[in-house]
Amino acid sequence: MRIDVFTIFPDMVSGFAGQSLLGRAVERGLLDIRVHDLREHTTDVHRTVDGSPYGGGAGMVLRPEPIVASVEAADPPRPLFLLGPGGRTLDQAMARELAAGEGLSLLCGRYEGVDDRVRTEVCDGELSIGDYVLGGGEVAAMVVLEAVGRLVPGVMGNAESAGEESFSDGLLEYPQFTKPAEFRGVAVPEVLRSGDHARVARWRHARALVRTMRSRPDLMDLRGGLSAEEEALLLEFGLDD
Repeated sequence: MRIDVFTIFPDMVSGFAGQSLLGRAVERGLLDIRVHDLREHTTDVHRTVDGSPYGGGAGMVLRPEPIVASVEAADPPRPLFLLGPGGRTLDQAMARELAAGEGLSLLCGRYEGVDDRVRTEVCDGELSIGDYVLGGGEVAAMVVLEAVGRLVPGVMGNAESAGEESFSDGLLEYPQFTKPAEFRGVAVPEVLRSGDHARVARWRHARALVRTMRSRPDLMDLRGGLSAEEEALLLEFGLDD
């Protein structure tokens, strides 16, 4: 899968994309992450990418010329998303949708944003990672790279991992434990050491339900609450209070 990122801080994105899971996926040829420096397509000695806004106001705006030139030179995969507040908010469902495609591209804004002609004439839409303000789109691009890239087939060593994570079925993930079996007086739940895999699976689902109800009741509302089978499951493990 190919993902292109357009930015004035390419080292920030390339450094992130070269590490850990993403870096290994790139080395194995599962991901093709290309980062483009918008300044390479400026035409003046100062490599100017921004200008003051028409109509006045604080800050600067990214000019259309270097962005358009960079996009045309790269011929990137579509859709090309402007990372900004006006688009669909990235969630696990959208990450899966994007990971199932052949590729996508991301444009990182800076300063007061980009010339609106880029948004309307060059980009295919906007993509947001939440309702808060960042200094630029680079951090948002890293979030999209991580959320989408790890779901591309073969990137994660265990394909089942993605299906058991938080939000995969509308629930938060169940609690995880590892060695030692007891730490400072707190023991790993007996069921996880029982070797009864069917019971472990039921316990994990029950714990995911409880965690979601306590921490993210909004997610439970979206699921329509507990089913009769889930209520019985909570009762089985004494978690129905």
